[in-house]
Amino acid sequence: MRFRVAAAQIKPKKADYRHNLARVGSLFAQIDAMDPRPDVLVLPETVFSGYFLQGGVREVARSRSDLFADLLDLYRQRTRTPGAALDIAAGFYELAEGKYYNAGIYATLALDGSGIEPGILHVHHKFFLPTYGVFDEKRFVSRGRSLDAFDTRFGRAALLICEDVWHSLTATVAALEGAQVLYVLSASPGREFEGAQPGNVARWGRLLPGMAEEHGVFVVYAGLVGFEGGKGFTGSSQVVDPWGRPLAVGPILDECLVEALIDLDDVAAARAVSPLLADLEANLPDLVLELEAIARKPHRA
Repeated sequence: MRFRVAAAQIKPKKADYRHNLARVGSLFAQIDAMDPRPDVLVLPETVFSGYFLQGGVREVARSRSDLFADLLDLYRQRTRTPGAALDIAAGFYELAEGKYYNAGIYATLALDGSGIEPGILHVHHKFFLPTYGVFDEKRFVSRGRSLDAFDTRFGRAALLICEDVWHSLTATVAALEGAQVLYVLSASPGREFEGAQPGNVARWGRLLPGMAEEHGVFVVYAGLVGFEGGKGFTGSSQVVDPWGRPLAVGPILDECLVEALIDLDDVAAARAVSPLLADLEANLPDLVLELEAIARKPHRA
């Protein structure tokens, strides 16, 4: 199966849901005019509000159903191609069951007559909430409790949000659950400016190819750009193939749309050449026993 993916790095207006929603609407119109049209649009973490909101999360958080209704209505307003459909992955602050989450939604948007049913396929709650440096997420949102893969029109996928990827176990769990594509939504502020590029950008440049190659998966990374409170987000959106090779990479600061063609047959080919995931599956029962033993031991810093 082949499909075209587009990762959009855009600058949200802080705490202005309606403005940012309209900005996504302009992307829908842009995509509708493209030939060929992307099949999947991937947007960064907290793209509808900006990231550094602290207590302001309460003002911009939406339920998944309300966000989906807004996106579907906007897509139908801005799309002119008869019967067109689009899958979307995007980051937002969610209000769910009396709690606030840093969340990612994956949904299908479709016009009437497409033969494709619109709907929400999955919502991921950020599993690892950073509390170091400029980050203090645990004060304002609850953390996710699960890491799940899910089926889409374009293969089996998983959503991860920024800090989730800095812990290698999350990609492993997603791959073991059958994910062929990992969609990574990020709002990564630039830091460590001693080298040729910001330290966080260099780190992403190692992490994304590494997780793709180790697990034989495609990785689609969408990074926020713009400034909030003097902190600049570094974009660098990219698509990486299952051999760890970047297919397309965006700039550090500017808004852009990064496109690539994904062929899911490459997943099987890469895993045949380097069967690391199969080796992991074969040894998983013993690894589970080791993890359970570690979990029972007294905590050591």
